[in-house]
Amino acid sequence: MKTLYLECGMGAAGDMLMAALLALHKNPEDFLKRLNAVGIQGVTVTAKPSIKCGITGTHVSVKVNGQEEHSHDHHGHDHHEHSHAHDPHSHHDHAHGHEHHHEAHSHDHAHDHTAHQHNSFAHIEHLIGHLHISECAKQNAVAVYQLIAEAESHAHGAPISQIHFHEVGEMDAIADIVGVCMLMEELAPEKILASPVNVGNGYVRCSHGILPVPAPATAFILQHIPMYSDQTKGELCTPTGAALLKHFAGEFCKMPMISVDKIGYGMGTKDFDKANCVRAFMGETAEADYNSDEVIELTCNLDDMTPEALSFAHQCLGDAGALDVCITPIVMKKGRAGYALTCMCLAQDREKMCRLIFKHTTTLGMREYTSRRYTLKREFGIIQTPFGDVRTKTAHGFGIKRFKPEHDDIAAIAKKHELSIRDVLEEINHE
Repeated sequence: MKTLYLECGMGAAGDMLMAALLALHKNPEDFLKRLNAVGIQGVTVTAKPSIKCGITGTHVSVKVNGQEEHSHDHHGHDHHEHSHAHDPHSHHDHAHGHEHHHEAHSHDHAHDHTAHQHNSFAHIEHLIGHLHISECAKQNAVAVYQLIAEAESHAHGAPISQIHFHEVGEMDAIADIVGVCMLMEELAPEKILASPVNVGNGYVRCSHGILPVPAPATAFILQHIPMYSDQTKGELCTPTGAALLKHFAGEFCKMPMISVDKIGYGMGTKDFDKANCVRAFMGETAEADYNSDEVIELTCNLDDMTPEALSFAHQCLGDAGALDVCITPIVMKKGRAGYALTCMCLAQDREKMCRLIFKHTTTLGMREYTSRRYTLKREFGIIQTPFGDVRTKTAHGFGIKRFKPEHDDIAAIAKKHELSIRDVLEEINHE
């Protein structure tokens, strides 16, 4: 299966993702020519080689009317209030304009801010809708901007309709997003995976104060995505980078077993002790014929519960969605007979299962273990039998295939015809 794996050990920004994908393209020069002709007013996108920690990669530059927005590369400057919906390119530690949707601004640049209605999310939808790109790229670009607008809306406690984007930042963020959407369509990976995201460390200054990294909009977008912070100072993952990853990546995981055909390095501008880049690996992965995931096992020992109470606790956990519940006889300290209760569940159900175990058992504490689970793939069907339709389950994986009629259906047939389970199965198998 053609697979794209994005390594985000130094976070992600829109221009870095575009550069990494551009390096995978069979004709980068032609792509840039077409990107510059899609109709983003005043925007010019160029690419050039860049070296970080001795590694040569690609750096993408987006200029609006000949000016590169991230030229204000000073941590904590506050003479220019960017909308954080604009991507601070390549980890520049911009002063983040999380407050940019407010009506009062004091910019040193001669932008016309009397027409904020032209910088709304609706206006951006309009701009994207009139670009000379495919419908697929348009839909993806709008969906990415929707994630950013929702994050800004949540961060400011204001409706999306009241969120406004910095005029210049709006245009080069559109270029980043549209460029990535076009590249994803042209590279056409069947599966897109990404690593956990390094968000950086420290604080960034905005017009209303100092904010922790990741900034609120980025943190909102990265909900339910594995992220971490190392000792690298600065904002490594921007809202645009986060939104692009969230929209396109189907899973965030360690690098799978992959036969790599091509590697792209998308370079940032700043220099760190680590190479400031996003790496993109394109190659082939074998589609597993089995399922693998991580599960949580919650366990406790009990020596003062009746069998009836234990049975009820078992039922409550199962009804609440536990993957499996086991009760095992054990011998506890001082030779007392007891039971070990083990509840297997998904990570997101951990707290719910803990509450139920404490509610329905006498335990004062429990232990948690994380396990990797391997399961055969399952398919469900229906077969015709002399007794009528019978549901079936087929399981396969690891070179094994198993077929089994649904027990409840077999039991119902046996009861109706006053037969044994064995008689019904023999009749079905004979057919």
